[in-house]
Amino acid sequence: MWIPTDNEKYGVVISGFRGTVPHGLPLEVGDTVQILEKCDGWYRGFILKNPSIKGIFPAAYIHLKNANIKNKGQFETIIPAEDTVITEMTGTLREWGIMWKQLYVKNEGDLFHRLWHVMNELLDLRRQVLVGHLTHDRMKDVKRHITARLDWGNEQLGLDLVPRKEFSMVDPDDISVTELYKLMEHRHRKKDTPVPTSTHHLFLQMKSLMCANLGEELEVFFSIYDSRENHPVSERFFVKLNKNGLPKFPERMERQCTLFVDLGSSDLRKDIYITVHIIRLGRMAAGEKKNASSTQYRRPFGCAVLSIADLLQTERDTRDSKEDHMLKVYMCNTESEWYQIHENIIKKLNARYNLTSSNAGLSVALQLLHGDIDQIRREYPVLFTRGVAITRKLGFSDIIMPGDIRNDLYVTLERGEYEKGGKSVARNVDVTMYVLDSEGQILKDCISLGSGEIPVSEHHSFVLYHNNSPRWAELLKLPIPVDKFRGAHVRLEFRHCSTKEKGEKKLFGFSFVPLMQEDGRTLPDGIHELLVHKCEENTNFQDPARYLKLQYCKGNLHGNSQPVKASKETFWISSFLCSTKLTQNGDLLDFLKWRAHPERICDILSKFKDIDGAEIVKFLQDTLDALFGILDENPQKYGLKVFDSLVHIINLLQDIKFQHFKPVMDTYIESHFAGALAYRDLIKVLKRYIDRSIEAERQEHIQDVLRAQEYIFKYIIHSRSLYTLATGGQNEEEFRSSIYELFQSVRYFLSVESQGSSIITQTQAVFLSSFPAVYSELLKLIDVREVANLVRDTLRSMPDILHVEYSLEAVKLQCIAKTVESQLFANPDSRCILLPVVLHHLHMHLQEQKDLIMCARILSNMFCLIKKDSTEAIVSEEVDMLVDSLLGVLLRTILEISNRPQPSGPTIRLQFQDVTGEFVACLLALLRQMTDKHYQQLLENFTSKDDLREFLLQIFTVFKILIRPEMFPKDWTIMRLVTNNVIITTILYLSDALRKNFLNESFDFKVWDSYFYLAVIFINQPCLQLEIFSPSKRKKVLEKYGDMRVMMGCEIFSMWQNLGDHKLHFIPGLIGPFLEVTLVPQADLRNVMIPIFHDMMDWEQRRTGNFKQVEAKLIDKLDSLMSEGKGDETYRELFNSILLKKIERETWRESGISLVATVTRLMERLLDYRDCMKVAEVDGKKIGCTVSLLNFYKTEINKEEMYIRYIHKLYDLHLKAQNFTEAAYTLLLYDELLEWSERPLREFLHYPMQTEWQRKEILHLTIIQNFDKGKCWENGIILCRELADQYESFYDYRNLSKMRMMEAAFYDKIMDQQRLEPEFFRVGFYGKKFPFFLRNKEFVCRGHDYERLEAFQQRMLNEFPHAIAMQHANQPEETIFQADAQYLQIYAVIPIPENHEILQKEAIPDHIKSFYRVNNIWRFRYDRPFHKGIKDKENEFKSLWVERTTLTLVQSLPGISRWFEVDRREVVEMSPLENAIEVLENKNQQLRTLITQCQSRQMQNINPLTMCLNGVIDAAVNGGLARYQEAFFVKDYILNHPEDGEKISRLRELMFEQAHILEYGLAVHEKFVPQDMRPLHKKLVDQFYVMKSRLGIQDFPGYTRVSPIHLTNGSPRTCRNPALGAVSPDGARLVNRRSPLSYPAFNRYSSSSLSSQASAEVSNITGQSESSDEVFHMQASPSTSSLSSTHSASPNITSSAPSSARGSPLLSDKHKHSRENTCLSPRERPCSAIYPISMEPAQQTLTQQIGDSCMPRSDPNLSAPEKVMNPTPSSWSLDSGKEARTCVPDSARLVSPPVPPRPTHTGSPAKTYRSFSPQAFDTPPALPRSPHKGSVQSLTPSPTDYQSLGPVYNSPVLSGSNSSGISSLSRGSVTETTLTDGTITCTLIGSDELIKRENGTLACMPPRYNLHEHGTGTSRRRVPLPHSLSVPANAEPPALPPKPHVLRVHRSEGENRMDEILVRPRSQPRKVSQL
Repeated sequence: MWIPTDNEKYGVVISGFRGTVPHGLPLEVGDTVQILEKCDGWYRGFILKNPSIKGIFPAAYIHLKNANIKNKGQFETIIPAEDTVITEMTGTLREWGIMWKQLYVKNEGDLFHRLWHVMNELLDLRRQVLVGHLTHDRMKDVKRHITARLDWGNEQLGLDLVPRKEFSMVDPDDISVTELYKLMEHRHRKKDTPVPTSTHHLFLQMKSLMCANLGEELEVFFSIYDSRENHPVSERFFVKLNKNGLPKFPERMERQCTLFVDLGSSDLRKDIYITVHIIRLGRMAAGEKKNASSTQYRRPFGCAVLSIADLLQTERDTRDSKEDHMLKVYMCNTESEWYQIHENIIKKLNARYNLTSSNAGLSVALQLLHGDIDQIRREYPVLFTRGVAITRKLGFSDIIMPGDIRNDLYVTLERGEYEKGGKSVARNVDVTMYVLDSEGQILKDCISLGSGEIPVSEHHSFVLYHNNSPRWAELLKLPIPVDKFRGAHVRLEFRHCSTKEKGEKKLFGFSFVPLMQEDGRTLPDGIHELLVHKCEENTNFQDPARYLKLQYCKGNLHGNSQPVKASKETFWISSFLCSTKLTQNGDLLDFLKWRAHPERICDILSKFKDIDGAEIVKFLQDTLDALFGILDENPQKYGLKVFDSLVHIINLLQDIKFQHFKPVMDTYIESHFAGALAYRDLIKVLKRYIDRSIEAERQEHIQDVLRAQEYIFKYIIHSRSLYTLATGGQNEEEFRSSIYELFQSVRYFLSVESQGSSIITQTQAVFLSSFPAVYSELLKLIDVREVANLVRDTLRSMPDILHVEYSLEAVKLQCIAKTVESQLFANPDSRCILLPVVLHHLHMHLQEQKDLIMCARILSNMFCLIKKDSTEAIVSEEVDMLVDSLLGVLLRTILEISNRPQPSGPTIRLQFQDVTGEFVACLLALLRQMTDKHYQQLLENFTSKDDLREFLLQIFTVFKILIRPEMFPKDWTIMRLVTNNVIITTILYLSDALRKNFLNESFDFKVWDSYFYLAVIFINQPCLQLEIFSPSKRKKVLEKYGDMRVMMGCEIFSMWQNLGDHKLHFIPGLIGPFLEVTLVPQADLRNVMIPIFHDMMDWEQRRTGNFKQVEAKLIDKLDSLMSEGKGDETYRELFNSILLKKIERETWRESGISLVATVTRLMERLLDYRDCMKVAEVDGKKIGCTVSLLNFYKTEINKEEMYIRYIHKLYDLHLKAQNFTEAAYTLLLYDELLEWSERPLREFLHYPMQTEWQRKEILHLTIIQNFDKGKCWENGIILCRELADQYESFYDYRNLSKMRMMEAAFYDKIMDQQRLEPEFFRVGFYGKKFPFFLRNKEFVCRGHDYERLEAFQQRMLNEFPHAIAMQHANQPEETIFQADAQYLQIYAVIPIPENHEILQKEAIPDHIKSFYRVNNIWRFRYDRPFHKGIKDKENEFKSLWVERTTLTLVQSLPGISRWFEVDRREVVEMSPLENAIEVLENKNQQLRTLITQCQSRQMQNINPLTMCLNGVIDAAVNGGLARYQEAFFVKDYILNHPEDGEKISRLRELMFEQAHILEYGLAVHEKFVPQDMRPLHKKLVDQFYVMKSRLGIQDFPGYTRVSPIHLTNGSPRTCRNPALGAVSPDGARLVNRRSPLSYPAFNRYSSSSLSSQASAEVSNITGQSESSDEVFHMQASPSTSSLSSTHSASPNITSSAPSSARGSPLLSDKHKHSRENTCLSPRERPCSAIYPISMEPAQQTLTQQIGDSCMPRSDPNLSAPEKVMNPTPSSWSLDSGKEARTCVPDSARLVSPPVPPRPTHTGSPAKTYRSFSPQAFDTPPALPRSPHKGSVQSLTPSPTDYQSLGPVYNSPVLSGSNSSGISSLSRGSVTETTLTDGTITCTLIGSDELIKRENGTLACMPPRYNLHEHGTGTSRRRVPLPHSLSVPANAEPPALPPKPHVLRVHRSEGENRMDEILVRPRSQPRKVSQL
């Protein structure tokens, strides 16, 4: 049976549990569970992190822990009863663990690793705390460390700042808001501004000395040196090195490392240096011979320095790490400079020193440490455990601590002056130093050379060679015990060190100096000039009394005896005493020994103030004892002077240097002070000074007295306590009356106002500043209420604040602040007495807005005290007083502060923010303390509604200020939540007042509007958006405060419903704010707020009959709000469903539904737009989505301003993506909205205020610039002309000239620069996962330059990484449309140009036409071959049909986007016969083009023509054309298809025409074929006759008896951008690799392709054949038919048959594919459909003559222009296999019309022509006039005119593409001439004939048509003209058979890959159009 648990409430999982039993709860190790019930070894409960799921689990898997239970019962909560630090650490580490993994995902490696180390460190510290073996101090250190690490991690991860008190988290409910603010502020400041430490320490470790010539032991001395003052700052650190330069005692770390302690901030500057002096121990000279003296001398070796500035820089670069330094060691040039070598190095006096050796260096490690020594011991324990020498500062540190005990005398051996002593050379002086006591005994270990080594008993100085005036500057420390100082002296013995072999030292003199004088004073600081007394080596010093009587110092008169020998030699030393026990001050000694001279007491007391403060504090207790001893001696006589001396000592302790001695005085008062009667004299003297202060002219001394009143009262109170103890409380009334009299004097003194003088005011200020310190002393002897009354009366006695100086106002407020902070105010009994006076002064200051920082501090402390007090009645009474006095003024103060301009200085700004936060915290604390009674009383106290209205407006405004994000720092979430909780509680109280007082007749719009806006701002706060919080944080917030947004939303709804008719005042004003609220992702809030929109619509409908205002406001705000990231798909559905449900019953249902639908559609687009904008790169989704939104604003809701905004957003996207043409079209939309008027326009977006004309001009220029960048110069010309017309109308000829020049420049660019023809791709987006603007729609996209199908497909898959690419081109099924996925269907389509007129004009160059072939395109085409009916395996052509799909777009390309949606699609099927006709037309066109190119010398290599002829003739011989005959010329087909008679005739004509063209092509080939290709040519001629015979052709019909390349107008035009050669050497190599006769562009398919092309569909889709080996290894066949280079059924259908199958028309089944696997690539589809080619004028004329009957037509609804194929030039690329494109003309309108041509003249200026040929020059015959034109056509430069050539690689011919197109056929080397028999003959010209142009360049002469050289005088054999090519002389030239679409050459993937690999080194572009 399950029973509730009593104590087993909380536990931790110690073993995982899968929860496989019924109702089992899965558990993981470490989960914390709350236990509800238990039963037979099982528990029932839940995991704390997911309390909604409850279950059972084994009790054995749980480790129970102690916990506290709140609200025991059904809703009980568990609080673990463990250390709060552990609880916080556990929760924080769990939260960090999740975020830590995210850091790895985000690739933030540095923070990832640092956080990992910190987490491990915290886990280790957690174990230490849980074990519980730490000492109390260690536990504090560990917790401090834990909290520091937690705060660091929270800051790094952007988590909240945690308020703590004594390392534990605080509950905001347990403390006041002001205390919470203080804790947050403290931690925030601690985080941002670390407190600078004033104490620093330098760690130094000696490592080694590197020098080549050592061999002797060394002594190294380190010290810190002040180069500004030229004296050392610290003692010396002494290290001994061995002969190798390493420490002599490596095992003793304290002998290698030191800590220079107690360095002040002033010691860390750039002129402070670390100096190193090195002394060697060895021979006198370093290079002495070994047989010389072996005596060891201390000799100078070298010196090194390092600036502290270098160390500080290193510390900034490498924080908290020891840095190794290598110091260069220098030696002075002369030893006499040794004493100042470090100064010379610092000053860089290079002439006085040099390097000891080239590689000498001293290696040391240095590190700066900050903080007091105790802190350093805690933070760097390793330094002290391993051992480190402490090197003290010379003298006391900046702050003297009472515990510091020092007794050090520093002596520096400065210099000496000695006589030669009868020597020829100077002496080598050695100084030996001893310290002796009064009895003449040497004091042991009292001479310290440095801190690294132990002290010695005697010291030998280093020796300077041959120097009678040596200067040592050697610092020594004498640590002599205090009891040994009296009578001690220092003796210095001087010896000459011989350099001879014996090396003996001879004594020649001595000096001495006593360390303490007879009166007890020690040796004075400074330099002492000692006398050198002569003596001999055997002088006996055993009895020092003998020489102590001698004079030891110049000016010293002690001793009556004379020295043994007179001496002129002297020795200088300097001394410095640093002692806390000894003094050099005689006045202090006299004061301490006052009893020895009682008659001098007055004089001694008079000199007391002149004694140095450091000396006084050293002997503080002795001084105070002497002082009160004198007072007891004679109070009347010495009382005043003793009082003044006491005041002097007390004020001395106020100095920062001595403030640490205050505890010493406190201890003295409590433990040593014994003056029981002193209180009488102290009170008397103090009252006397206060009474005199009113009349005294000099107030300085009185002010000193008042500053010391704290300690004076301490002495008074303690003295009275001693007296009470001694007498049993006698004279109590006398004491009280004296205190009251004293305070009466004080009140009178404070009440006096200064009359023009500020002296009294300053004294009053001094008193007030120190007065609060007296309270605690008075409370020791006087009742708390009495003290409170005394203080209250004293504070009230101050004059009115308005009539005193500002300085005194501030001091008064400081006095009140200290009063509030005092123990007196903390007592509730005294607080009720003091509170009124405190509030009075606060109110007055706040009214005047003065001393706000201090006021905030006072208020903050007051609320902290009030919260702590548990007595509810007292708190309620105090809150009443606070509300009455401060609530209104607090609100006004916060408003005033917030409305002030922000101060400029950072420090002032910080104070400004501080005071705002303090006042806000005070206001929140007051409001939180208020109860129902307080609110009711507050509202009742308002006498009028105006006052209430003013109050409500004020408090609503203040609440808006509190909600601002900048009110608190970003990570103060706890403070923000407390603030919001207080706000919503207050609003709930004030809502009733609003409803009761400001509705119906008393309605006040301003108050209600302020209320609603406050509520909206409240809900939208970032800190309340729980969705962005982590789950644990969200859980905590919900448990503590609930979702305050829902609470406020319900309040809004309730208040809105109460408005009634007044709702109309808020429509449409509140639509935007309420909409913002509904966009908050909280379901309950949305359900509450969305119905308000229905209410607004209803009320608007009642008032105006519609709700246009609601609609307009909704749409406007939706755009701005959703662009900010608000709203989601769930909101769209909820908005739609809720409003539709509400609207169903309304009479205005239809218009309401329309509005909801419009808004919903807008949301769809805005959500898509926002999702697309999240991606950094500009892709098609961004642009497409923006276009969708732009069109919505324009077409559906007609929001012009939003429309223009999105125009510019789209424009910016295009610029970023470098879509300059699209950018221009986009900006043109805005340009079209403007007119050329002077209407003024406001400032908008980035446009300034200007006229409409000016803005339109700017737009025009910008659009022109973008058209120029996009190479769309034709459109730019139109705008140039429009702008030029405007300039001309204003006579602005300057700008007009610029426009005309720009227009001309565009014409030049059209003619000279290349433009690439882009490819177009159809893309279908299927599936519900696509955005709305793409979902289940199809688009046509304009590709980027050089972008082929594979690259485009990959780009689309990158943009939609989750999309699935469909592998067929069929229309998808309905399941695909409804699938919850993304499907992409992509294939290439062919543009159908609209502008037939330009494309049909023969005279227009091809690279001009190419612009109109790919611009302003509305329709596109795609062909798909398939078999209908039974497939004939012997002849596939019988059943091979083509499905032609035409797509029409909603807008033409290019436009404002690179893709547009398909508006409609039309599908037409082409029969096999129509397909065959189209194939032949294309092949014939290809032959014409190649023949023309060969004749016009556009190709240097004849191989392309050779391969094409070979392919056509060989395929025809092997059955190519015969298959067509078998399929369509048989009797059965003609009988079964009588309607195809004309088409069959057309097919026959094309077959004969092909034979005709082949015959002429062979004639041209014969002329240009090289010698080594003659056999192949002969074979082609033979096979051609075989082909004719098989086709049954004996002679050509009459209608074909015309030249296959007849020029209709008789005036052919040459290529405008010619090139020198057509094929590069690389291309030649490529040909040879295929076969000796193959060419990659044209000979790709064997004859068997006739039967296999229809089966190559799968390879067209996937880009691979089923047999990859066949694809990659196939060889071009030399025997291919006219169909073999095209699809056998359609010019696009290709084959990859192996060469073994050439002879057979059939292929195996593995090469045949189904209809579903269709071709996706344009290069693998019927070329006639994919790459239509523009017809030349001759063809167009012929097409018109032949009429509709000759053209295939399967759709009777198609118009003639749609069914007539408009061929364009074949375009062939050696490297990429790019082919020409065909276009089907359409009559649709043009968005950007072609550039209108200028009016032409009917005549042309005369030109001089000169023909050129390799054989001779001749004059060509007169050119016949064109039947279409009435003037001679201008000629362009010839292909051989080098001056007109651009770079060779830009040539379309060199790049492998024929840009001149079919027009090149009319530029062939053929010309017409009339023969005598009246027929036109064709004459071949051996080479290009050149024409001299006007500018001197050569142009290509129209070639002749006859096949023999004409007019050259040569006897070359005439080629007989075939009869079929002759035309009657007097007849008009018959129309040439129409030139069908040239086939776009098709490659299999394998061939494409092989070509790409082989041709990659070539730099020519794959497809280039000369523009």
